[in-house]
Amino acid sequence: MSYDVIVIGSGIGGLTTAGLLARAAGKRVLVLERHTEPGGLTHTFRRDGASWDVGVHYIGQVGPGSRARAYFDYLSGGELGWNRMPDAYDRFVYPGLDLSVSSNPDHYERELVATFPQEAKAIHRYFKAVRRTTSWTAMGFVQGMVPRPAASLLRAAQRLGGRRATGTTKAYLDAHFRSPEIKAVLASQWGDYGLPPSRSAFAVHAMVVSHYLDGGWFPQGGSARIARTFEKGIEQAGGAVRVAQEVTEVLLDDDGAAAGVRVMDRRGPLSRERVYRAPIIVSAIGASNTFNHLLPASGNIGRLTGAARHTLANLGTGTSAVTVFLRLRDDPRSVGLDGGNIWVNRDLDHEHTQEHSARLLEGRPHNVFVSFPSLKSGEAPHTAEIISFCDADSFRQWADLPKGDRGPDYSALKERIARGMLNLAESAAPGLSDLVDYMEVSTPLTYEHYTAHPAGAFYGSPATPQRYRSSPLGPRTAIPGLFLSGQDAGSTGIMGAMMGGLAAACQVLGPRGYSTITSAVRESSATPVPHGARTLPEGKYHAVLVSKRRLTPSVWDVTLHVDGDIDHWAPGQFARLHVGDNAWRDYSIAGLDDHRLRLLISTRTGGQGSQFIENADEGATTVVELPLGGFGLADSDRRRLFIATGTGIAPMLAMFAQAPGLEHDTLLFGCRHRDEDLTSLIDSPMPGRVVRCLSREEVPDTFHGRVTDALPEVVDGTDLDPDRTDVYLCGSAAMVSDTHRFLERAGYESIHTEPY
Repeated sequence: MSYDVIVIGSGIGGLTTAGLLARAAGKRVLVLERHTEPGGLTHTFRRDGASWDVGVHYIGQVGPGSRARAYFDYLSGGELGWNRMPDAYDRFVYPGLDLSVSSNPDHYERELVATFPQEAKAIHRYFKAVRRTTSWTAMGFVQGMVPRPAASLLRAAQRLGGRRATGTTKAYLDAHFRSPEIKAVLASQWGDYGLPPSRSAFAVHAMVVSHYLDGGWFPQGGSARIARTFEKGIEQAGGAVRVAQEVTEVLLDDDGAAAGVRVMDRRGPLSRERVYRAPIIVSAIGASNTFNHLLPASGNIGRLTGAARHTLANLGTGTSAVTVFLRLRDDPRSVGLDGGNIWVNRDLDHEHTQEHSARLLEGRPHNVFVSFPSLKSGEAPHTAEIISFCDADSFRQWADLPKGDRGPDYSALKERIARGMLNLAESAAPGLSDLVDYMEVSTPLTYEHYTAHPAGAFYGSPATPQRYRSSPLGPRTAIPGLFLSGQDAGSTGIMGAMMGGLAAACQVLGPRGYSTITSAVRESSATPVPHGARTLPEGKYHAVLVSKRRLTPSVWDVTLHVDGDIDHWAPGQFARLHVGDNAWRDYSIAGLDDHRLRLLISTRTGGQGSQFIENADEGATTVVELPLGGFGLADSDRRRLFIATGTGIAPMLAMFAQAPGLEHDTLLFGCRHRDEDLTSLIDSPMPGRVVRCLSREEVPDTFHGRVTDALPEVVDGTDLDPDRTDVYLCGSAAMVSDTHRFLERAGYESIHTEPY
């Protein structure tokens, strides 16, 4: 298949490049994403109706009329809305010091002077230095967008005023302030760019501080709306965003120019190799991945890319983080939390990151950042996130083990870390712990798995002074037809990556690229994306609701007619259903035969997916994307134990229809009441032994209690040898987590869950 441009990676940098080339220049663009969900660090993930934003916690400078807002409006067709965060969008907490940052920069400056009157002159100088250094840094952005002659002039101008910008943040603060307290306060946001003061360039510090001086904003409905609205515009312009596509190689022609990519297509039950052709390749997965993994490091190509690889090696690796994702049983405003971010520190020390990482593993974190996605996005159920920045090397001993199967010690470590982080967050947000209903933890290994950032360093190449002193990486490469996008082509963070995406698009289009794009944005910054039926890219299908039958008060048995042939799928995979308003929801495939897709859809959460199916009539049209996911039956002759709650039984129904020896298997199914027992309501083959658990009702021949309560008895009573049993888990996140932990401790190693 041939395209004008292929973009590797669907983070905001890649989607920005693709959207600008497709909409402003009419290019046929293909975006390839390794994950099953587009968006990179702008995507969200969901558990039992709750959602968390994995990489976006706030964005600055997107108020009405701003330049950034114009690009967001253009790329989203004006469909991306924004919520203003509270005036005190950031709060810095230290022992004996609690200071909030106002969205009015003059108010913030006056507050600092009132708190540290002896540093008044230095404070005024600091804000002037921040603004001047930001202007200096902006010249670097523009260099990547304009033709080479203009870029050379800007680079020369930068050399005249770069001494302050290319020093460290710590050097600037030490030179201008005496008070350790104010130096700590001014450096508090270092987590927004991933390096402590002694390692970060003052250029990146100034840029981030300046970025938030007018306050913070957040996408309405969550950060996933960024990717979905951008994707819609790309598709409307004739392009495509294709997921579960792992690019393994950039292909070159005989002259050493980019010619295409080799891909492992992981959408079906078996991976298959594919080749896509294009004369322009834009890599948005980081410079390190591009030069070290997608291109040869030897021969003429290795020689051409040697300087870039040398620069990357010298820059090293940035900071990663542990994140605790919390689902809350009540609105955080009930305990006085308004949605502003909270930075909590045990002391004034922002350095000694290795030492702090070691304490984090002991459950004694030095710092945490607390965020409230649901209050910022306007979506329920309510959620919170707690982040602690750390050295990824602390987790290296588990790096070679597969995700989801790193053993009980790793699970215990995550639990210990999470409790420590929650306790520190509680010190600045009393009452938060009492609201927690569910908890999930990611580590640097998780970030590395999902984003492919080396060592989970999600800010890309570290923003050290050396990065600003050396020849910039930028969007251009030494390989003809190959460009970089994202953070390594721009700067750290969401806006830095977006500017890198803009720079890449400008360079692809040549000398008139910047003027072409800016004219398109200026003339049509919020052109609505047309609605209605359109030709869909590969993997997406128009679908019609054929039937829906209410099985329980909150579960529907739904059948859709899919307008297209599904080449191959496997029981256990899922379909992604468009439920309106640029929102998609994932549902396991309960059956797929002769264009008829069967889903079990729970409406218990009352979210957009629930509303869609409750309100849809037979004949309603939508779009589905399938097949996706890697949850499926193992090819073995071992005994099988299936464990499910609620609609978690859906993928197992498809498995039961094809599993040989089903009569020797066991199903442990849990729900609350007898009228919710799907095993008795669905006409489907079932394993030879079915154990039903009712948590809130006593009924003969059923277990009264939760699945986790019944599990020890089921395991012992059926003599399921851990070494000879495959376990399949699907259902509520809490059940899966608790059950997985029990099975690990009991010695079970073959435990299968949906990897995403």
